[in-house]
Amino acid sequence: MAVSARQVKNKRDADGKLTGRAGTVYDVNVKYKTAAGERKAYVKKGFTTKREAQQHEAEMKTKLLNPHYIEVVQTKNNQTVKEYMNDWLETHVHTNLRPGTYKSYSNIVNNYVVPSVGNVQLVNLTPVMLDKMFKMLLDNGLKASTVLTVKRLLSVSLEHARKYRYVETNAAKDTLTKLSPTQDTAQPFNVEQMKSLLISVSNTIWEMPILLGGLYGLRRSEIAGLRWKNVDLKNNTFNVVEQLPFKLPPNTQVVEEMAPTKSRASMRQLPITEYAKPFFEKQLRIQEMQRQYAKENNLTYYDNDLVVAKPDGTPVMADWISTHFGKLLDVLDLPHTRFHDLRHGAATNMHQLTGDFFTVGEILGHTGIAASLGMSLNFEMVTSRYVDVRMERKKQVIDIYHTEVDKSQAKPITPANGKKIPSPKQCKNIGFEL
Repeated sequence: MAVSARQVKNKRDADGKLTGRAGTVYDVNVKYKTAAGERKAYVKKGFTTKREAQQHEAEMKTKLLNPHYIEVVQTKNNQTVKEYMNDWLETHVHTNLRPGTYKSYSNIVNNYVVPSVGNVQLVNLTPVMLDKMFKMLLDNGLKASTVLTVKRLLSVSLEHARKYRYVETNAAKDTLTKLSPTQDTAQPFNVEQMKSLLISVSNTIWEMPILLGGLYGLRRSEIAGLRWKNVDLKNNTFNVVEQLPFKLPPNTQVVEEMAPTKSRASMRQLPITEYAKPFFEKQLRIQEMQRQYAKENNLTYYDNDLVVAKPDGTPVMADWISTHFGKLLDVLDLPHTRFHDLRHGAATNMHQLTGDFFTVGEILGHTGIAASLGMSLNFEMVTSRYVDVRMERKKQVIDIYHTEVDKSQAKPITPANGKKIPSPKQCKNIGFEL
């Protein structure tokens, strides 16, 4: 029979999760001939219902009449974890997710997954192999939170393989390694630490990124892509409506067009508080001095209208911010964290001071905060008469946070042992500190 039933002690549900109950599953076995006349058998096991197995059988009988498809089946059955993961990155991640996410996932696959189990045939990958890989990564000093990220990525990619019927089960879901997402995660900077960091980088390239990331919760790409045309110093507001494109070539001098924000919910208007306004005004003055210096010395100034830019006006890449932020913290002897965690610090501090989840979510352009409370995310249902109230409330929440930062008695940190605050390569004679 092409479809056969068998009993299992622990049946899986439609999502591939073990139920802990015995039951019946169905296997498909279709015999076919290759173009060379060889007799082969196509086998897929573990269908939860007979109807599902019969539908797959009928589909495969039709497809296996195509010699080209037979070659594809044989290739898929023999593919290694490395081959599958690379194909998954290109066909799914590269197509459906952001370039930054694609780059991050590619690094995880190439640095952690491929060296450990890349040469294993996909159909032979087991939970035991993955548990050994996780242990090896932990023993080599990798943070538990990073290993957890590896496990989650594998779980998603192998679930796709299961749904495509490349494998019977998702090996990552059956691993026994317990990993806590918080057991070694750095704590967000509190108000005093945020103030100390901000004043320690006064008059450097880092001042505006840390103000926007740590006191407003902007993403690094939103910071790198904020333009003066979206800043209204007269009415004390600025609009987060675009971001620096991810695919800019290295050493880009002129940005022809900005990319839209991460999502529609990310588009937002934020208030410029009394505490923050002098930072914006100083940045304008510094850039005018840099522009004038370039003119007087016959140097090229690339006016991209960016709030955060190199001294010659060229963009500061988001990757540079992430990479060198760790070096900045080392110089200042502050707890190590990611630049993105400044956004978490802003959210944490605003919430602790106000308790207003919903408004903090809107300030960050991150409706997931509200979703976690079960709030409605259908903003089309919110009438226009509430729009001004939301803006007023955002100003209240941010004002409370900025006031606490302003009142903090934190002191600047002077780098010791001749260490210098990292900055991009100097653009001829135009310096950052003016």
